[in-house]
Amino acid sequence: MKSYIQRSKDVRKLWIQSDALHTGIGWNLEDLEKPQILVEDAYGESHPGSYHLSTLSEQVRIGIYEKGGRPARFTTTDICDGWAQGHDGMNYILAQREILCNMVELHASVIPWDGMVLISSCDKAIPAHLMAAGRINIPTIFVPGGSMRPGPNMATSLTKVSEIGRGDITSEKEINNYRLTGCPSCGACQFMGTASTMQCMAEALGMALPGSALIPATLRDILDWSRKAGRKIMELVKKNITPRDILTPAAFRNAIIVHAAIGGSTNAMIHLPAIAHEVGYDLDIELFDELNHKIPHICNITPSGEYTTELLWFAGGIPMVQLALKDYLDLDVMTVTGKTLRENLEDLEREGFFERVIGYLHNYGLERKDVIKPVSETKLIGSVAVLRGNIAPEGAVIKYSAVPQNMWHHIGPARVFNSEEEAYKAVVEGKIDPGMVLFIRYEGPRGSGMPEMLMTTEAIAVDPKLNASVVLITDGRFSGGTRGPCIGHVSPEAAVGGPIALVEDGDLIELDIEKRKLNVIGIKGKECPSEVIEEVFKERRAKWQKPQKQRRGVLKLYTEKAVSATKGAYME
Repeated sequence: MKSYIQRSKDVRKLWIQSDALHTGIGWNLEDLEKPQILVEDAYGESHPGSYHLSTLSEQVRIGIYEKGGRPARFTTTDICDGWAQGHDGMNYILAQREILCNMVELHASVIPWDGMVLISSCDKAIPAHLMAAGRINIPTIFVPGGSMRPGPNMATSLTKVSEIGRGDITSEKEINNYRLTGCPSCGACQFMGTASTMQCMAEALGMALPGSALIPATLRDILDWSRKAGRKIMELVKKNITPRDILTPAAFRNAIIVHAAIGGSTNAMIHLPAIAHEVGYDLDIELFDELNHKIPHICNITPSGEYTTELLWFAGGIPMVQLALKDYLDLDVMTVTGKTLRENLEDLEREGFFERVIGYLHNYGLERKDVIKPVSETKLIGSVAVLRGNIAPEGAVIKYSAVPQNMWHHIGPARVFNSEEEAYKAVVEGKIDPGMVLFIRYEGPRGSGMPEMLMTTEAIAVDPKLNASVVLITDGRFSGGTRGPCIGHVSPEAAVGGPIALVEDGDLIELDIEKRKLNVIGIKGKECPSEVIEEVFKERRAKWQKPQKQRRGVLKLYTEKAVSATKGAYME
């Protein structure tokens, strides 16, 4: 039987023009006989998370050359949530995941490549790359783009944003200081948002080299790991280890366990199911809830904790988290090293990785236990929950590790908005009372592309009258940096006639995180039996009409084809 490499060579020889096209861009005849590796990055002047990726690509290419391969670099950059706040650009953010995935598929399909290395840092590019890896299923390694350096006083890119936006800070000097220090380097934002979470998920799934997630983007180490990835892809090609050998149900279970322990973004609850879908696996979000009832939340990382993400890497990164959780994990899963998770952790210990990086943590006067708590000393179990009830019969999600304990159970009157813009305006103009339950609907995948609600959640978080008493519920999604009792991904969404479309101002809403419940329990401010509420909902449904929105281009395609958030919000 012919080897994988030989089969690729045979296909490439069917049409001699392909060789001429290669030599036309600088290849020589010897290159044509080497294993050919697609190196796809998200480099661009699009945001700090992608600005440095060409440097990592170059290191990957060197590693491939060192092991006898011939790399070819392709690029499709991503767009940033931070640039899309406050206007319709936010509606395009999740849709880009599908387009980026499709672009990698196009690049990977035009030539019979022998292997592929994918390089990105941020929210939608990472899941897009992992989805593409599962779809294409040739030997693949993912390289994370690492962490941005913290700002002064351990600030993050979100520090002071809302205070400036609300007008609480008006000094031009202080505003300029934020402009110059909020993003002091390249890399993903400094908190456990979606970008950092998905770097961790890529490693936890076994698709990135052990220890590669969240490396500070300015350290030499990130160049070293990139070079290693270039060398390692050649080994995967020879062994024909593909993503579907790695992205198994056991690997996804391991990733969800790590997600619970690090306080990962709720957006992983749409991205992991979408990745699983590409390898033919239906990942039920109930698995998140099941495991979050068991797994200790051990990482003290903002927004659920005190420290920025680079400190998690200094404390030993995802490998140290995996060592702490080894009794919960399947250590025999295959990874991109060509070895099991168990073997990877043994190798890191043997070569001194954990001792080497801890010295950086000591520069801050911290010990490992300050950042990664021992399991025996951890009180909080899990970090996210799946809520259900008559508002969200198919589920909704909340990151309870970032919710004050006093808000784990709350009853309050509904205040309903049909767009985030309306809700944000009401919050900043002081038209929301303490205790209210805000609804932002028609913002799901079919409604408007499932934008995040960061402007509104941050406006609530920085308002001392509201930040410990107001709940926000939406069929949209949240930034990974969101704080407080914010419930998203409500399914079915309003645009398809889900019950969230039937809620009215004054309905009494009950949130119970402990019991995983989210319900309308009263009408016009008075509690009612469930059968009365069902009857009221039937009457409202008979009068309900879906708002008509004119879409075109990519957004029209996405809003017509996207599945439910609980399924992964991918396009059918």
